[in-house]
Amino acid sequence: MKLRYLLCILFILSGLGSLEAQNAAGGAAGAAALYEQGKGFMAEDNWYSASEALIECLRLNPAHAEGTAALAECYYELGEFDEALNWTRKARLLARNNTSVANLEAVTLIALGRLDAAASVIADVLAREPYNREALFAAGELDIARGRSADALLRYRDAVRRYPDDRRLLLSLALVSGSLGDNVSALSFIDKALSQHPDDYRVFYYAAYINAQAERLPQAISWAEQALTVRPGYGPARSLLANLRYRNGQYAEAARLADESIAANRNDMGAWYLKGLAYTRMGRSAEALTVLGNAIAIDSNDEFIRASLEDTLIAVTPLEDQRRGRWAAWHFNRARDYRSRSLIDQALFEYRRGLRLNPYARDRREYADLLRMQGYPARYLEELRFLQDLGIADRTLNDAVEAYSSLLSGALFQRWQINPLELDGRHWNIAVFSLAGQSSHYHADAGAVASAYIKEVLIHDRSIVSMNLELRQPSFSQSFRTAREADADYFLIISAMENERDISLKGELFVGRTGAPAGNLYTYRTGVDRLRNASRGIADQMGALLPLRGKLAARRQAQGLIDKGKVDGVKKDAVYDVVKKGRPQLAHEGIGLVYADGDIVGKITIETVDEEVASGVLARNGFFDRIEAGDEVILKAAGGAQTPPETAANPELRALLRTLR
Repeated sequence: MKLRYLLCILFILSGLGSLEAQNAAGGAAGAAALYEQGKGFMAEDNWYSASEALIECLRLNPAHAEGTAALAECYYELGEFDEALNWTRKARLLARNNTSVANLEAVTLIALGRLDAAASVIADVLAREPYNREALFAAGELDIARGRSADALLRYRDAVRRYPDDRRLLLSLALVSGSLGDNVSALSFIDKALSQHPDDYRVFYYAAYINAQAERLPQAISWAEQALTVRPGYGPARSLLANLRYRNGQYAEAARLADESIAANRNDMGAWYLKGLAYTRMGRSAEALTVLGNAIAIDSNDEFIRASLEDTLIAVTPLEDQRRGRWAAWHFNRARDYRSRSLIDQALFEYRRGLRLNPYARDRREYADLLRMQGYPARYLEELRFLQDLGIADRTLNDAVEAYSSLLSGALFQRWQINPLELDGRHWNIAVFSLAGQSSHYHADAGAVASAYIKEVLIHDRSIVSMNLELRQPSFSQSFRTAREADADYFLIISAMENERDISLKGELFVGRTGAPAGNLYTYRTGVDRLRNASRGIADQMGALLPLRGKLAARRQAQGLIDKGKVDGVKKDAVYDVVKKGRPQLAHEGIGLVYADGDIVGKITIETVDEEVASGVLARNGFFDRIEAGDEVILKAAGGAQTPPETAANPELRALLRTLR
């Protein structure tokens, strides 16, 4: 009896074990099937569906090493780099000797900006496998992320000797060569890729991009169309083709392609932006405003769309248009938020953007208060008087005007009986342009949008006349001609490079009289408000490069008053040259003013600095006193423009190389 009982128990246990084994086998089979399904979606660049299948695969089998690595790659392609790193490290624990997973970790670390950690991983892989292709690619990406594109080019050239038919290497060489301005080599490498991979839609896509960068728009359009023929509905090729049609002046076709992209993905902000631009170029401003307004409703923080909408609104509507007030309110609300967090510079910028749209807004009073808090009572008083002129003053404002008028009665400009509003302290004429052919991969006319931002910021620099000239110029020669004929001292040509998270702006500065180079400006910004912050960075660099240049506004015996003050950076005890009016000339190259020693009629040593003017002691040069009101006041006789270091890599190049995976 006992024996039969034991046998029954053993039979039941063996049955349970068999059932568990069957379930485990079934789970493994299910996980394997889901993994294959996920890989299939990855081959189609359907990263969302692929990640869904792979997550389910890992739910059934958490130790599935290949599935873990594939999911990490999906997150990488989706731009979720933190999550990609998390799954990559899990995959490395499951497959310690898998160099592909190690290389994925390296490029993910590069994307996250953790360059030293990435270098360590790459070095480890190359120590074991010196010619590991993926590690060589990662090493090239690391060079580019460190701003060493020339080193990356040499690395790729060395690798292509070992792998002469490798698609990614040939495309990488083409992209890096093009980014360095070597369009001949770029086209040569893309031609090799086309000859060795004649049916690859991805090669056609990059061929379109390389030809576009070389200003070969007909060829670029043809290759983009070829990519769509081989793979209909391929989103990147359709977006690029729309961009190319726009650049080629085919605005209606660009708008149609943008509509296709919007139909495929309503949140495609680049398509909304391009459609709005195309309507603007076709003269359909009302429709452009509607399109851009609809886009803002989807993403209120898209800077390019908002800037395009505001520029169009200013260009085609009267000051009294109610829409101006509605869009200006967004900036005023942001300004108040910045002010509540004591971010005064950002608040000032937003108030100025809002007032650009709606100069009659009551919010101007808040802007005036910020100027007062910054220590500029005279400018505060100017703003309050403007509000009085608009007829929107109240008792408190009128009392403030009276109080500050009394307070400033003893100010330096009052003692000299000079009205600061009548002083023209802007002595540098700067033209800002973009070339019509320069277009970011992400936003057509990105350089023009950035130029408009920079031009507006320069308006608030009291030393600069931001000249009202057409921003979009067809060529450098036309830019030079326009600047020279308008008597610009310098002209600045802005170009932009972007990816989905970062932007870099480059400003090439030239002498208006000669067209000779004067300097280069660079900014790189990432995250929210990157266009605004990058544009402000260029404007700040521009202001810093120009030497102080003013005018002797008045003279009383040995005392002189200049039209520069605290707001212009004038400090007590500073000493400036006083140069005979009309004698200083721009240096033919670089930044600086050139004048002979005989043109220096004296010096002025600053004693008292007011908000917008300063006074000091004059000392004549030579036996005769030749100092007169109207003579120029200059900080230094000449100076060269120091080129700021380029602190970050080309973000567009990094994004294009990343999509080669």
